[in-house]
Amino acid sequence: MTNWVEITGIRINFREMSHRLPPLIALRAFEAVARTGSVRAAGDELSVSHTAVSRHIHNLQNRLGVAFFEREGRGLALTGSGERYYQKISRAFEAITIATSELKPHLPTQLDIWCTPGIASIRLLPRLPSLENYLPQCDVTLRPTRQRPDLTANEADAEIVFLFDGEERQGCHVEVLDRPRMFPVVSPAFLDRHGPVSSVHELLKLPLIHEESTGQWERWFSHLGGTGALALSGPKLWNGQQTIESARLGQGVAMTGSILVGRHIETGELVEVLSTNVHLGSYCLVTTKSRSVTAPILALRRWIADVLA
Repeated sequence: MTNWVEITGIRINFREMSHRLPPLIALRAFEAVARTGSVRAAGDELSVSHTAVSRHIHNLQNRLGVAFFEREGRGLALTGSGERYYQKISRAFEAITIATSELKPHLPTQLDIWCTPGIASIRLLPRLPSLENYLPQCDVTLRPTRQRPDLTANEADAEIVFLFDGEERQGCHVEVLDRPRMFPVVSPAFLDRHGPVSSVHELLKLPLIHEESTGQWERWFSHLGGTGALALSGPKLWNGQQTIESARLGQGVAMTGSILVGRHIETGELVEVLSTNVHLGSYCLVTTKSRSVTAPILALRRWIADVLA
């Protein structure tokens, strides 16, 4: 049997091609680490030790002569080369999963998504009709809520949630969607009344707007080197959309992420206070491990990536 095949006038030697391809297990390890941002999480997903995952990544990088990851806080971040490689490798794995699911008899599907209210209202709801293009035969429910579903009890199929650094969802598949920079914002009218803010000390004297509790502000100040207990006053609102609206109305300083207020800053409705580079956590797609590789969840992931791009 020949190893050659001719396609539209081009002769391809599949034996030589297979020798040039990296091992599949190394590619799976790379894709899992790139998606989850954690060697340990990738090991749990692949049912191997985190040392085995690290070894596969090390061998893959040596084989290709490219560094795919760099340290970022407690986790890993993709380099430019790693990000480009991940985009193509992940789509290849998605194509395999979808092709496999299409071999099975078609059944009507339903997708129940619970989502943090801020990102649901500001970024996802305006683009929800386009999700039908990704899931044409799926009945989709998007529920903005701060409650956490019991995914193992089938309360929901997926959760889109902001997880602070170090926060975990035991027994679940967690994929990082976006790691936003967090910073304080005010309205121009608020700055006109209170004057410019040039230091954290001046910021602490202003009315702060909190999302449910003072925890987000406390984490932010801690990243800037603050120590000891802070007496943070100000209104506590239910979700991020409300804190942004309160700041837009000139009622105080809101803590928010670039993913939520980009449009408001572009239009001049809000202004960033101070110039900082603080990341407190990530927006994540959370599912059970068994659902994470199903066609509806993969399609949902692609839709979210396109919406947030």
